[in-house]
Amino acid sequence: MRRLADHLVVVLVALWIGALWVVGYVVAPTLFAMLPDRALAGNVAGRLFTLVAWIGMGVAGYLLLYLAARLGWGAFRNRVFWIVLILLACTVAGQFGIQPLMAELKSSAWPRDVMNSMMRDRFATWHGVSSVLYLVQSLLGIVLVTGVNRVLR
Repeated sequence: MRRLADHLVVVLVALWIGALWVVGYVVAPTLFAMLPDRALAGNVAGRLFTLVAWIGMGVAGYLLLYLAARLGWGAFRNRVFWIVLILLACTVAGQFGIQPLMAELKSSAWPRDVMNSMMRDRFATWHGVSSVLYLVQSLLGIVLVTGVNRVLR
C-alpha cells in the first residue's frame, strides 16, 4: 500500500505542476494569439486557471497529509513540505484573493471591456501581481518536481 501512495505522489505532482506550466505558458498565450476576442480568451484562460488552482489545492492537501503520515513531526523539517505549503498558500491567495478582485473590476467595467474602462490601470496592476505569483508558483513547481523523489527514498 505504501508503494501505491508513493507512486500516487509522483503522478499527482506531475499532474499539478504539468497543468500549471501547460495552462500558463502554452494554452493561455495560444488563446490570446488565436482568438480575435481578447475578453473571450481571458474568460477561457481564467476558467482554466481556476481548474488548475482546484487541482493544486487538492494535490497539495494530499501531499501535506502524505508527508505528515510518512514523516510525522519530521515533515516540518522537510523542504518538500514547506514548498508544498508555500505553493498552496500562493494558490489560495490567487484563487480567493486576487482572482475575485479582478472579477469585481471586470464586472464594475461592464458593459465595456475592462481594458477599455477606467478600471484598466487597477486591473493591469492586479493582473501583474497575479502573473508574478504564477511565476513564483511555476519556479517552486520545478523545485517540487526535482525534490519529491528524495522524500520517497
